[in-house]
Amino acid sequence: MYFFFKLIDFFYQRKKLLFLKKNIPNDIDILIDVGAHHGDTISEFLRIFSINKIFAFEPSKKNYFKLSKKVAKLQKNFKTTIDIFQMGLGKKNETLNLKEISDNGASNTFNNYNIDSNYLKKKRFFTTFFGIKKFIDNEVPTEIISLKKFLVDRYIEKIDFIKIDTEGFEFNILLGLGDYIKNVHFISFEHHYDNMIIKNYNFKDIHKLLIDNGFEKIFKIKMPLRKSFDYIYQKKNFI
Repeated sequence: MYFFFKLIDFFYQRKKLLFLKKNIPNDIDILIDVGAHHGDTISEFLRIFSINKIFAFEPSKKNYFKLSKKVAKLQKNFKTTIDIFQMGLGKKNETLNLKEISDNGASNTFNNYNIDSNYLKKKRFFTTFFGIKKFIDNEVPTEIISLKKFLVDRYIEKIDFIKIDTEGFEFNILLGLGDYIKNVHFISFEHHYDNMIIKNYNFKDIHKLLIDNGFEKIFKIKMPLRKSFDYIYQKKNFI
């Protein structure tokens, strides 16, 4: 199932990357990748941007292992410094259980599932090979820190680009920026409109948070065969 989605995502990703290449400044000082998975976003960004420093976060041990191998290869071909961390980001420092899903780790989440969701039932049916495999492989206690704490500890004041793909946890990550959210130029995130994952927020909450902090929406695209969209917001009058 994972490889099927990778195939149909090709043209959707191409459209998104063309937008990024056309509308984002080529020189990026700091890129933060939250939910780095196997490093696909890092690889794509390095092909179209000149990036000085990348901080990537991937809480899953299995995904982190594949991410580290991909980064090792990339470091041989690019001068960019890439630091990766096996931890999660959220609105506060805590420990949460990461649910590792049997779909190559693409749908791991810290949230609970809505067992009455028809979307969940369909996803579980196909990702478990019609019920042969377990849907949730494991639940792993995972360290969560706020992104503001991470930035303050490293004396980082400005961020050029933040990409968030965290299966229903994006609002928590943005809240964890605190007042540092005003120091970000571009924010890209994926948002699910299906009811598979139980969230304590909706898209309007994210949109209001960003608008209230001086951002504007500049890009929106629907993901193929899913009730999900990718968004990009830009901080107006970023200095």
